[in-house]
Amino acid sequence: MRQDTGTTSVWDDRSLRSFGAPLEQSTTADVCVVGAGIAGLSVAHALCRQGMSVVVLDARYPGSGETGRTTAHLSNALDDRYSHLEKLHGADGARLAADSHTRAIARIEEIVKSEGVDCDFERLDGYLFLKEGDSSDVLDAEVVASRRADLSGVELSCWKFEQHAEALCLTFPRQAQFRPLAYLGGLAAAIRTLGGRIFGSTHVVGFEDDPPRVKTLRGDTVSAGAVVVATNTPVNDRVAIHTKQAAYRTYAVAMRIPKDALRILLWDTGDPYHYVRAARHSEAEDLLIVGGEDHKTGQPGDGYEQRFDRLTAWARRYFRFAGDVAYRWSGQVLEPNDGLAFIGRNPGDEHTFIATGDSGHGMTHGTIAGMLLPDLIAGRPNPWADLYDPGRVRARAAGEFAKENVNVAAQYLDLVKPGEVESAEQIAPGSGAVLREGANRIAVYRDERGAVHRASAICTHLGCVVSWNDLEKSWDCPCHGSRFDPDGAVRNGPAIAGLREA
Repeated sequence: MRQDTGTTSVWDDRSLRSFGAPLEQSTTADVCVVGAGIAGLSVAHALCRQGMSVVVLDARYPGSGETGRTTAHLSNALDDRYSHLEKLHGADGARLAADSHTRAIARIEEIVKSEGVDCDFERLDGYLFLKEGDSSDVLDAEVVASRRADLSGVELSCWKFEQHAEALCLTFPRQAQFRPLAYLGGLAAAIRTLGGRIFGSTHVVGFEDDPPRVKTLRGDTVSAGAVVVATNTPVNDRVAIHTKQAAYRTYAVAMRIPKDALRILLWDTGDPYHYVRAARHSEAEDLLIVGGEDHKTGQPGDGYEQRFDRLTAWARRYFRFAGDVAYRWSGQVLEPNDGLAFIGRNPGDEHTFIATGDSGHGMTHGTIAGMLLPDLIAGRPNPWADLYDPGRVRARAAGEFAKENVNVAAQYLDLVKPGEVESAEQIAPGSGAVLREGANRIAVYRDERGAVHRASAICTHLGCVVSWNDLEKSWDCPCHGSRFDPDGAVRNGPAIAGLREA
């Protein structure tokens, strides 16, 4: 029983479900791509353009994962700041990061034009402004580092927020935005035209590297020359990458505003920071999309609803023209310990490649995967290969690595804590809670009709205790970000199997 519960993104596009027919017999291909978000379809599209045979598999349908829950900023102004990336990856690494994201935006623009994709792609400037109380030294350091990274046109400026005083800003010219699922629809259609095959409702449960093969829940297999795992977080291994990145929930609200009231991208220097754009909605109005309020998955602190309340209050403080909230949703972001994605050969494998660690820039990191992985699969050199190598170790990222893994270790203490409730009768309809039965932790969900659904509360990835997400109606793992439907079916990796029966 797959549950379509929780919030709805402004980008929701049910037409993509037409690509959801399942794989019903074993097959072969030059490359099998697992995951049909922006990374998977970007890779598949590039490979098809190069004349390779490609099979794409997705547990649901294209865009049903995190690509549809982004706010779709296309930016080379990276969240971790070039002043910080330069310390972690060196001056050459920062330049390569800037180059790759700049070229990713250009690649999206080229595909939109060549494939005739109607997705509201638009070039516009971006502004990084100081959060109140932050020192201007932050922007001074960033403008210098951005210029060293060869970003053109970056300069200090000011931005006036209506009734507020002018805010000191850093301007990043020629950023962009689009409608992500409309873009994915264009990619999917182009892949089909080029001879690629896309199968939805096909849950992959096994991977082999030599020879490369994936196995589905039905028992069918795809044998290939190479396998690309593009499932937001890798589901083909248990540990290798998951200690090097952390899963965070991030939130967004879309508020009605007058037509063309805002045609820029905005980000602030807060931690967690806010990010702002507009989207065309109708002939009469646009939507102001404001995101932020990040927290580690499964660790909501003061709750979920409060995130939206704070985002809405922040938006109305700076934009008096912001009206009613039309949409609100959350998404999942993978934060690598050194600020850049992991795109390349999976550690320890020869024919298996991964794309993960979006770091808040999933649209460009996913597009970079579509430019880098085809080169690696074909044995061609690529200047970004070392920068994004999943096997890399950056000594200066050791502190962040240790902090996140100490947090993970602390979550295992939940195994010895008492239950959140003493019995299922205490759980309200439409909600869930973890209770203890002897040594066992049980995830109990009471549906809207009052029926009780029980499953083990132990995540099938590495054994953490899941927690109930009352906003998205899911069981979320606080260790590595796996998520499960109310009845225990797996919704997001790295877990590959649902919660066990209880």
